Amino acid sequence: MGFSFFASRAAARFLEDLRRPAGVSTAALLLTAASGGGIVAYADSSRAEEAPEPPPGKKKVVVLGTGWAGTSFLKNLDSSRYEVKVISPRNYFAFTPLLPSVTCGTVEARSVVEPIRRMFEKKGKDVAYYEAECLKIDPTKKAVHCRSAVGTNLDGNGDFMLDYDYLVVALGAAVNTFNTPGVMEHCHFLKEVEDAQKIRKSVIDCFERASIPNISEEEKRKILHFVIIGGGPTGVEFAAELHDFLVEDLVKLYPAIEQFVKITIIQSGEHILNTFDQRIAVFAESKFQRDGIELSTGFRVIKVSDDSITVKCKSSGVETLVPYGMAIWSAGIGTRPVITDFMNQVGQGKRRALATNEWLRVPECDSVYAIGDCSSISQRKIMEDISTIFKVADKDNSGTLTLKEINDVLEDICIRYPQVELYMKSMHMVDIADLIKGGIGDSHKESMVVNIEEFKKALCHVDSQVKTVPATAQVAAQQGYYLADCFNKKDHCTEHPEGPLRLTGSGEGHHNFRPFRYKHLGQFAPLGGEQAAAELPGDWVSMGHSTQWLWYSVYASKQVSWRTRVLVVSDWTRRFIFGRDSSRI
Repeated sequence: MGFSFFASRAAARFLEDLRRPAGVSTAALLLTAASGGGIVAYADSSRAEEAPEPPPGKKKVVVLGTGWAGTSFLKNLDSSRYEVKVISPRNYFAFTPLLPSVTCGTVEARSVVEPIRRMFEKKGKDVAYYEAECLKIDPTKKAVHCRSAVGTNLDGNGDFMLDYDYLVVALGAAVNTFNTPGVMEHCHFLKEVEDAQKIRKSVIDCFERASIPNISEEEKRKILHFVIIGGGPTGVEFAAELHDFLVEDLVKLYPAIEQFVKITIIQSGEHILNTFDQRIAVFAESKFQRDGIELSTGFRVIKVSDDSITVKCKSSGVETLVPYGMAIWSAGIGTRPVITDFMNQVGQGKRRALATNEWLRVPECDSVYAIGDCSSISQRKIMEDISTIFKVADKDNSGTLTLKEINDVLEDICIRYPQVELYMKSMHMVDIADLIKGGIGDSHKESMVVNIEEFKKALCHVDSQVKTVPATAQVAAQQGYYLADCFNKKDHCTEHPEGPLRLTGSGEGHHNFRPFRYKHLGQFAPLGGEQAAAELPGDWVSMGHSTQWLWYSVYASKQVSWRTRVLVVSDWTRRFIFGRDSSRI
């Protein structure tokens, strides 16, 4: 049965090659397993190497990265309009929110990845992918310097260059160690699938080491002390997964050392999950205390050695030595070297992330866009443009604004400066009239006419509501979708602009596109024991067992393909029936 299936598939592909037009290579490779007699691999060597010639007039779009931002952009881009090339050392997309589940075998690693070439199979030759790493971005020559991740490109040394008309930088972020000594050498991280696989092996190694005869109890306690540095969503979810793995599976297999197991979370802040609603943080802390997970809040890690972590209490300044068997660092994200180099080239050397405007374009480079964790949107402040706004609204050049004149440009103001709506909402204001009343004197309250100084006074506190978007998969995916939509409508919006009035003093008319606006769809925090917490739009907070089932349904629906969706659900089902696999593979 298995042989006939693979043989028929291979034969069909071979006949397909024979039907190709003249000039197209029909080279094929069929490998036969001598022991089993079945065809085990088939590959067309021409497909991966031959880059299609783009039709004349097509703009070149180079995309760096295959994470949430880059993949979302590519999936929604009308690639028939552009010559698209993708550069990434990772030839797959990883569903990173499930990486903590991979560390403990709740979900298998291959269940959360989707090959990039399979994702863009329907786009055919419109998208070319190169498994390589971008080493340098040259905005002057509009080119990127790359190095093959497999060292097989034609010039023999693995280096090549690609020029572009538009560059989309979606390289994500690196681990931020804050220059803490010993972190890179002794800590595990949880950014990539490979990291999760290493953690899974290390957990089993700790239990096997502690089971060796003649190991003292003190040494067993050290070996089985699992320390998570960072009390954010990643650290908390990993601690919950690890606790479930220990309680539900490993203690049954290692009953003699159950009493020596300990999990500790070290957090510099006063609470874990400080980006969530306070009710969720309190719920998570109380649950972890019941589960026996130790929370060391208010401590900063200052040094990591091969067997101990030195922490410093922020309130008292006292240093403490914490012995450990395995440490996981999830205390923040930093900038990748290639992004740092590019930022220095464009005058952003002092920033922590690549700054873009509200249209996700790097201000210093007209043809470079940045999305995802590697970038940060610099929301323009309304007070920087207050004089221009007043001038645009004052159509009769009277030197004053009536309420009607303000209302005429109010929609454009709110689109361009979202902090206006946020400020009005925070102050419980019904409409713009309530905002203007704060800047005018008693003599003008009936007429509602304001001059430039009164207009400035009314809006002077609005910029306090400027928000930065978080570095999450949700944000990255929305940015990728938005940017792809802009590329798809570029020609149409050049002739028929859809954006707000230009209020920055540079040009007249409207912007071609509406600026990017992040829509928060909620966030989850799995807490173990089939319980989770959720913060959803509308200030709705949900906690408990029912929220865990909501988490299951949402994460299953968010998978990028039916293949991964089926695999993930089957992994969950397998875990419910048989438990997690503790094999060290």
